[in-house]
Amino acid sequence: MIFARLKDIAPDNKKTWEDKLFLTFDIDWACDDVLHDTIDLVEKAGVAATWFVTHDTEVLERLRRNPLFELGIHPNFNFLLNGDDRQGKTAKEVVERILNVVPEAKTVRSHSMTQNSNILDIFVDLGLTHDSNHFIPEQINCALAPWHVWNGLIKAPYFWEDDVVCLYEDNTPIIDLKTRPGLKIFDFHPIHVYLNTESLDRYERTRPIHRDIDALRSHRHDGHGSRSSLRQLTGANE
Repeated sequence: MIFARLKDIAPDNKKTWEDKLFLTFDIDWACDDVLHDTIDLVEKAGVAATWFVTHDTEVLERLRRNPLFELGIHPNFNFLLNGDDRQGKTAKEVVERILNVVPEAKTVRSHSMTQNSNILDIFVDLGLTHDSNHFIPEQINCALAPWHVWNGLIKAPYFWEDDVVCLYEDNTPIIDLKTRPGLKIFDFHPIHVYLNTESLDRYERTRPIHRDIDALRSHRHDGHGSRSSLRQLTGANE
């Protein structure tokens, strides 16, 4: 199965998505050491990936050097929704600020999947072409497909997310999802990959040390979790 980038999806051309896997990462302000750890795994597997960026870091240059990777944006509208303008006084400002970090971005997934008709028009006005803000869980066993909305933006829904796995009791083994019909977009988070998260309790109780790679190491789960799922999906070796 071939891995591809989200920006290459053309809804009317099934060859661009139907028999492909799409690996995505919400960076979510992870520290550089955690990011490098996840990048190491993906590069060892030699697969394509889309990285949704939340902040400026020198690690972005490493990602840019890999032709299999694309950088998208992960704007955070939550502060604005709570009356806090630290990331922008308007929705457009929020998007523009992260685009200043990743001016080449064509893909977007908002933090918390925030969207509305106005925001979708802002995405298009600012040159974005692909949006992955719909999560439709694999548990409903529905074959997904991308589509165009009124302004030409391509919607690419995703069906698997590493932290959501922790919330469901019944999860299809990720190896079986590789052959499910339809669009197959997987979403990982570097902090969960590093911790091999199997329970959100592990994530929450380690929050104070998420930027301390040495302290985090002793809190890694040694069973099946986000990291082992990524390895199964990509064939990556440690």
